[in-house]
Amino acid sequence: MRALQRRLAELRYDPGKADGRYGPATQMAVWAFQKVNRIKVTGTLGGGFWKTLDAPAQPRPMARKREADRIDVDLRRQYLVVYKAGKPALITHISSGSGEYYCAKDPGATVARCRYATTGTGDFRTGRRASGWEVSPLGRLHNPIYFNGGIAFHGALDVPRSPASHGCVRMPMHIAEDFPKLVGTGVPVHVRRPR
Repeated sequence: MRALQRRLAELRYDPGKADGRYGPATQMAVWAFQKVNRIKVTGTLGGGFWKTLDAPAQPRPMARKREADRIDVDLRRQYLVVYKAGKPALITHISSGSGEYYCAKDPGATVARCRYATTGTGDFRTGRRASGWEVSPLGRLHNPIYFNGGIAFHGALDVPRSPASHGCVRMPMHIAEDFPKLVGTGVPVHVRRPR
């Protein structure tokens, strides 16, 4: 298991500490690897998984403009890639907007506003950020970095395999700890739903 964790880390999937245990951090790194390599996302480690681990695919760029430092978000497969100097520095599993209808009161509002929980596609830049837990009308966000109005990358205690957020891009807590050090302000963000 340590060899798997070291290999995933070498490929820029962050499985957490190389402790030899198949815990949640390693499982989510395996999910991200399976998504990028278009292997059925099961979290299990069959023969095809090990073969692919020897010769993995590179993440597909999300936009024609490929800045050396950027973040690409694949909404269809639910992963993101942080690029530094043109190379992946981090590839992680995410959970984005669920698409469900919900109602919530915005700060200062007297009436709830209803909308669909979506993560919009487009080209953005990272902006405001907060350290630690930030409480919003829709829940708690750990180390949020906003990139599209009230939509942020942030750590969450629950990051399921499928889209489940109100629109933000949830990431595993261990990823959210280091994400602000890896990503500056004004970094291009390309969010797409590729085929």
